[in-house]
Amino acid sequence: MAYEAEKIRPYEGEEQKTVQVKRMFDTIAFAYDKLNRLMSLGFDKGWRKKGIAYLKPFAPQQILDIATGTGDLAITLRSRLNAKRVIGADISEGMMQIGREKASKAGYADSVVFELQDCLSLTYADGSFDAVTAAFGVRNFEDIKQGISEMYRVLKPGGHIMILELSSPEYFPMKQLFSIYSKIVIPNMGKLISKEKAAYDYLPSSIKVVPQGRVMTGILADAGFKETRYRTFTLGVCSMYTGTK
Repeated sequence: MAYEAEKIRPYEGEEQKTVQVKRMFDTIAFAYDKLNRLMSLGFDKGWRKKGIAYLKPFAPQQILDIATGTGDLAITLRSRLNAKRVIGADISEGMMQIGREKASKAGYADSVVFELQDCLSLTYADGSFDAVTAAFGVRNFEDIKQGISEMYRVLKPGGHIMILELSSPEYFPMKQLFSIYSKIVIPNMGKLISKEKAAYDYLPSSIKVVPQGRVMTGILADAGFKETRYRTFTLGVCSMYTGTK
């Protein structure tokens, strides 16, 4: 089964979605953190904290953060969980270079490392990590089921998955407000700051169609995860998906 999120691409043309997403993030990397703070109104920091709070009782020491971008979640996982090693994996070297600089500034250059990886075909051995995370990146996967299956494969038995993803609110008034915000504010703000309007037209379109709620927990269950659950934050703007191998 193909999902609508897999069909939406940042640019026109016949290139694979992975190629286009890589190009998009390399292009907007310099402005990404600033735009992320502005467009999420700062809520993204709280969402990450909630995801980390879920993992804290399990005390994971080896963590893989997929679609790590500029490394905010990877660095916060290291600091708040005191993990021995966090690997941030992404297809965009432009984004990860900023992450490396932030990790070095935080004193984590040796324990938070960034590696170029295709999320659909990870190079890590089976059962390598205590926890695997992804924050706001699953909607960019070219094949969501394959990406989740790879996350399952590299987890140790008993390990945990934690996914944060933007979602479309279902109820009044947030549904209407979010629709206006995503259609008007996000594209224009993106164009103004990053000069890359296509990327910020893509963002709200990808949020609108990414699998969410029970559909996403169903994908986790199909991959083999147990105890799959989801929670929503900020009246449905963000969702957290969790499961155990």
